[in-house]
Amino acid sequence: MIFKPTFHLKNVLSVDEDFLKKNGVDALILDMDNTLALHGNPAPVDGIPEWLNKMKTLGIKMRVVSNNTKKRVAPLAEKLGLAFTANGAKPLTFGVNRAVKAMNVPKSRTLVVGDQIFTDIIAGNLAGIRTVLVEPFHMETMWLFRWKRKLENFLFGREQNDLEMK
Repeated sequence: MIFKPTFHLKNVLSVDEDFLKKNGVDALILDMDNTLALHGNPAPVDGIPEWLNKMKTLGIKMRVVSNNTKKRVAPLAEKLGLAFTANGAKPLTFGVNRAVKAMNVPKSRTLVVGDQIFTDIIAGNLAGIRTVLVEPFHMETMWLFRWKRKLENFLFGREQNDLEMK
């Protein structure tokens, strides 16, 4: 099912060395807003720089794929030392597939990590890549985001998810 994530974790910081080894992961495609930073904020959430350093130490390749413009994505991605694909067109697979090609890692050893079913999870699933749904660091106040979150909860039982929760 294209709406169902492979894994459901508390947040991106829950992706740790044991999880990566257990699941044979060498690369992460990361969403930006509410996965690495608060929506629209040019600074990472507490703990993200340290987590990224740990991932780099483990040899994990990473790339940000965001639907935002280069103007929004570049400053934070550069601050975090991450390559990025802006205008990723999620839920379409263009940005995700570009990221896989750029990292030169098989899809079978890659995860798409993001906080939205209708963009991140669908894009990863359509591209044939395992997905990790994380809870957003902050619930957005804009009506469109609130509506999408309510729809996700209603349609997919996101709050009562029976997937692996860490």
